[in-house]
Amino acid sequence: MTAAGTESRRIVVLAHEKFPDRAKTATGVMRYGNDDIVAVLDRDRAGTRVRDHRADLPDAPIVASFEDVPDAESVDALLVGIAPIGGGFDETWRPDVRTAIEAGCDVIAGLHYFLEDDEEFSELAADHGVDLVDVRKPDPTLGVAKGVADEVSAEVVLTVGTDCSVGKMTATLELVEAATEAGIDAAFVPTGQTGIMISGWGNPVDRVVSDFTAGAVEEMILEIGDDYEMLFVEGQGSIVHPAYSAVTCGILHGSMADKLVLCHEAGKEVIHGYESFSLPSLSEYIDLYESLGSAVNETEVVAGALNTSSLSDDEAEKAVEAYADELGVPASDPVRFGSAEILEGLR
Repeated sequence: MTAAGTESRRIVVLAHEKFPDRAKTATGVMRYGNDDIVAVLDRDRAGTRVRDHRADLPDAPIVASFEDVPDAESVDALLVGIAPIGGGFDETWRPDVRTAIEAGCDVIAGLHYFLEDDEEFSELAADHGVDLVDVRKPDPTLGVAKGVADEVSAEVVLTVGTDCSVGKMTATLELVEAATEAGIDAAFVPTGQTGIMISGWGNPVDRVVSDFTAGAVEEMILEIGDDYEMLFVEGQGSIVHPAYSAVTCGILHGSMADKLVLCHEAGKEVIHGYESFSLPSLSEYIDLYESLGSAVNETEVVAGALNTSSLSDDEAEKAVEAYADELGVPASDPVRFGSAEILEGLR
């Protein structure tokens, strides 16, 4: 998928039983995208509003089904705002997808289950002249990396994590915004379904054939790397994750990153979804990322981003200080405290 801006649309976001805390795609698109949010679908929270749960997201009514969406005839698309482990399709969503298509809405999903391959949905979409957009369907022309991402003029910064779902995408987007405000010509390189939905381009690296993962990242960097001063590449997973480490390594090598920002969630001690696996020490993460990354291009962890969403303000300040001390580099929670310290580390 080539680089492009996103036009504003009127969308309904599907987040049944997950909004807001377990609907990362929904909240990411709502916070960082430029779409108008008509409504959120969540059976458990129907009758409330977004502002009742998250003050940092655009407000909209929460309803139980697409049939309950106000002014539904003006909606452009239904966006599936949930990306469960494994990327499957929950059959309880089918009535909402069906109703949206029949109402003339496109449907956008970032699942490993492709809506285009669903016989009912594909036939309905053809009948009603709407598009089924499977964001996780990779470009079939992708190939292996050539090891040339370091030849672009931009400095390449990659966010890496201690685990999945610790805030790598959020940190990356916050850093792009902060760098731009600081006068740096910066761009976001999306590697996951939510980032692609927000930015309107990218390669879904966790759906790419393993041999082509690094190549998918390299392709994006080569496409825009001479047009900007700094590229911020969205990391995925963790180098120690028992399921997703291959994707993490592919991005690390494909990006040939010059600098790394280590992302972590305050208080996290075990791997998400694999709680029998404890997180290594921060020093082990630094050694792993730097040694593995430097095999293709000299790199180092120069800053840290700490997700303190579960802490009070006082606790968060102390946690960020402790995190920076343990890493030995500047750190911040870019959402809560801004990105100045991280940018200083990058400079």
